[in-house]
Amino acid sequence: MQTAIETQNLSKTFKSGFLLKETQALSDLNLTVASGGIFGFLGPNGAGKTTTIKLLTGLIRATSGEGKILGKPIQDVSVRTRLGFLPERPYFYEYLTGLEFLHFCGELHGMNKTDRIQKIESLLELVQMKGLETRQLRRYSKGMLQRIGLAQALINDPEIVILDEPMSGLDPVGRKEVRDIMLLLKEMGKTVFFSTHILSDAELICDQVAILIQGKLKNQGKLETLLNPKVTSIDVCLQNVTEQQIGALDFVSTPVKVYEHTLLLSLENEGKLSRLMDWVHQESGKIVSITPRKETLEDMFMEEFNAVKA
Repeated sequence: MQTAIETQNLSKTFKSGFLLKETQALSDLNLTVASGGIFGFLGPNGAGKTTTIKLLTGLIRATSGEGKILGKPIQDVSVRTRLGFLPERPYFYEYLTGLEFLHFCGELHGMNKTDRIQKIESLLELVQMKGLETRQLRRYSKGMLQRIGLAQALINDPEIVILDEPMSGLDPVGRKEVRDIMLLLKEMGKTVFFSTHILSDAELICDQVAILIQGKLKNQGKLETLLNPKVTSIDVCLQNVTEQQIGALDFVSTPVKVYEHTLLLSLENEGKLSRLMDWVHQESGKIVSITPRKETLEDMFMEEFNAVKA
């Protein structure tokens, strides 16, 4: 499979203050992003995600190491015409309408008026902004600004779309809209590279992920290979039995959570589930739900995070 983005020992050190104290923002990053999928770049705030994106897009220079985009060095200006980029905190000319803003972005890419009109029309449909394009940007909501920002990132029909925290600050509806757009971009054959600390969003749509903590890469790969596919526990929701009755069972070792008239407990395996079901039947209780739990992206992330903090 073709590689969209690749880095080798990419590092960035910043100097600040009167004494020019050095801060290592990124250390020996070795990253491989396959073409044609959605890649989630995960990490807590301050992990170095934005620094990495600025290096990839040529906004800052690396202290050491190298990177390639579509086989060309990240210093090569020509490769940037094949990129689309939306920063975490984009600045918009608020007095412009959405339509004027997109025309402005198209002109920056050297597009003629006919091409701009056709491209903008399709982009407004893609980001679900049709009918809102004549409104001034200062009257857009956070979600609308994010969608018009996505449209500008796609105005040049890029092969790779780089998004820095695209779901940050959005409500659940806005996050779903952005996720849906990213999935559409994948269907169009584009590579989507996005940073986030919202792990549930990444788990829903990503083909590959990488975890960055304190400027260092801790793990990367396909989700299906990184996460344990086996059931790690089974959550059972019960009614018509008491907490005291459950506490007397020798095969239930986890704490029981009580929610009004409902009890929630977790079992380690299916054998204990069978014993619990038999017991509930004997006690004339009621099983409300049985939910198998597998390892999640959050589980893996917290394991890596806690290992660093230990």
